Amino acid sequence: MDSVTNILLSALVFSPLLAIIILAFVPNHQGGAIKQIGIYGTLLPLILALWMFGSFNYNATALQFVEKHDWISIPIGLAQTGAVFTFDINYELGVDGISMPLILLTAIIATLAAVASWQLKKRQKEYFILFHVLLMGMLGVFAADNLFLFFIFFEMTLVPTFFLIGIWGYGEREHAANKFLLYNGIGSGIMLLAFIVIFIVLRTMNIEQIATILSTPEHPAAAALSPAFRYGLFLALFIAFAIKLPVFPFHTWMLKVHVQAPPSIVMIHSGILLKMGAYGLLRMGIGFFPEQAYSFSTWLAVLGIINVLYGAVLAFVQKDLKMVLAYSSISHMGIVLLGFASMNSIGFQGAMFQVVSHGFISALLFFLIGVIWDRTQTSQIDELGGLAKSMPFVSGILLAGAMASLGLPGMSGFISEFFAFLGLFGRMPILAAIGAIGIVLTAVYLLRAILRTTFGQTPGRFEGLADAQPMEVIPMVVLLGCIILIGVYPAVLGNPMQQALKTIVPIVTGIGG
Repeated sequence: MDSVTNILLSALVFSPLLAIIILAFVPNHQGGAIKQIGIYGTLLPLILALWMFGSFNYNATALQFVEKHDWISIPIGLAQTGAVFTFDINYELGVDGISMPLILLTAIIATLAAVASWQLKKRQKEYFILFHVLLMGMLGVFAADNLFLFFIFFEMTLVPTFFLIGIWGYGEREHAANKFLLYNGIGSGIMLLAFIVIFIVLRTMNIEQIATILSTPEHPAAAALSPAFRYGLFLALFIAFAIKLPVFPFHTWMLKVHVQAPPSIVMIHSGILLKMGAYGLLRMGIGFFPEQAYSFSTWLAVLGIINVLYGAVLAFVQKDLKMVLAYSSISHMGIVLLGFASMNSIGFQGAMFQVVSHGFISALLFFLIGVIWDRTQTSQIDELGGLAKSMPFVSGILLAGAMASLGLPGMSGFISEFFAFLGLFGRMPILAAIGAIGIVLTAVYLLRAILRTTFGQTPGRFEGLADAQPMEVIPMVVLLGCIILIGVYPAVLGNPMQQALKTIVPIVTGIGG
């Protein structure tokens, strides 16, 4: 079993390579075979992720499925002293109770996004090759236990996403792709600079070792970092991951992507790629510099409130369903910041619940908008109406997704928002009360948009629309099932997270109490 465990995580991360290799040898004109390989290729990482999640030890605080191999060794000579030392960069993978649910989230949404790509009509081969490169990068980000590997996989997600938006998107797809690359490239540059400084000072790239050294004041390398220098590094990491999350005012690129990208890619972008920002902020920003994060927590809460209220207010006045959901994502990512600002275990748990929950909810809602667009060629609320008559199943699932997004009890949105605000009320009751206004606004703008779309008078040209097809029912049912499962049985996420949160954030059991 040990030998299998030692390569299981690598097998998971690089399993999309199998589909890429097969696709490379399939002729371009065999569109049906390409689509089948593209979809079936996502099943191997899904099976491996489910197996790992099922065999995960909830009671262990250490990383599991760990792999460590010598990789790069750079000898450095000092001319002044003649001394020689080496910078070693190892190949290191491992997962804990925070990254394991995110890997499963990635595998599930990727498979369903591949199913949602079934209607694709142009350049299918290139699309699915880029799709699997993107999947490999996302899995690697959550599996990496090394800053160098994390950065490589993080960058691996940018290039395929750029092309997937720019080639297969809607009218302004090239502008959206360029804006995506510009903002995320700047964030990556800032993150790389912070990683290089940490590497030079601490002489290690292992994420666990870095967290341990920085939390040991008597360690010589840790002593060399002044509080001001640590604060600067924390702010650099915060900005890098805030762009990805996105946090106001770094959010404008995301609006373009959510409107112009094809539905299957928006499912991945809103469901997974945004969550890499939250994961990085918790794992490295707060995990490396808990004291600095604690002193910055009030600003975290303020930025979270701005995200929540700004996103909710602007979602209310949008006339495009895609823009409503794009601003809704900004608002919901504000709840993640509020959970982090609590600096206690229940708030952190709420934030990570929100990350996974919003991943499923946003993927479902954007998929449904793609289905509606496919039949009506519009997502303008004023042009739609009465869809419940011709598309009752799609309309019912759309309403259920909206209920989950606004936090209806029994669904994942409720438990994540409840934990995040409960944690924040313990530290900042006034700010928590202000932020809670956003929950009320969520109900207002979502119900306004969904009810005007599904009820009322049906335009004549939309009276004979086809309801959900079998290939469309699969993502709807699976995503809604995951949302209800987390809402009814939150321990499926809570159990693995609890031990990991106590380890990654020493402040949870220390200053934050």
